[in-house]
Amino acid sequence: MDRLDASAIRVPGADVRVVARCASTNLTLLGERLQRPVLLAADEQTAGRGRRGRRWHSAPGCGVLFSLGLPLQRAARDLGGLSIVAGVAAVRALRALGATDAALKWPNDLLARGAKLGGILVQTRAQGAGSAAVIGIGVNYRNAAGLAARLRRGVAALEDCLQPLPPRNAVIGALARDVLAAVHAFDTKGFEPFRSDWDALHAHAGQRLRVRLANGRVLAGVAAGLAADGALQLRTRGGLRVVRSGSVTRARPA
Repeated sequence: MDRLDASAIRVPGADVRVVARCASTNLTLLGERLQRPVLLAADEQTAGRGRRGRRWHSAPGCGVLFSLGLPLQRAARDLGGLSIVAGVAAVRALRALGATDAALKWPNDLLARGAKLGGILVQTRAQGAGSAAVIGIGVNYRNAAGLAARLRRGVAALEDCLQPLPPRNAVIGALARDVLAAVHAFDTKGFEPFRSDWDALHAHAGQRLRVRLANGRVLAGVAAGLAADGALQLRTRGGLRVVRSGSVTRARPA
């Protein structure tokens, strides 16, 4: 099995740790006072979670699973759009590795060839005069038997996109370096510089979407980019609508 090795994960400016198994890399770092960037990678998470508490499935050796925690100058209330920023950076890194069809699905899914390749979970808290952010990234590295059937949706893995397949240590390093640089830029410049990049990487740009809102209602409209805080904009029959919490359940050409 491709073993994780902290000494082989190059992320200048960050402390890099590797564990064989833990409950959740995000929860571990959220419990620490973060004075500088810390990367925690695990071969297996027993209680990994995605958005809204959904379980993240990954068999040992089949996933790229890590969290990047760091202190920020911005207050926690000013971190809207951080998951979008992390997603943009992650897709840039994947494309640079050779996964040229990697793309984004709002708000935090990574896609390849229209199937789910990975996801991002950002959690924040106040820390001193600023905040601390923990960015969890999970990417399917190798295909796990039966995963698509259990999730009832298409699933992609890096082994489908990259030939030759780089070691997991190299993939983690590439993703973390780009995400760390993007988050530092967001901390000083805000979200606006990333909006056009997100539009260019959005798998469903200009498509007709169905979005299930947090209250269970369904909203349909044409994807019309992002609002200033990273919310999804939909052009509907009733005008432009802004969605801050929800899940895209269907997409088709407009």
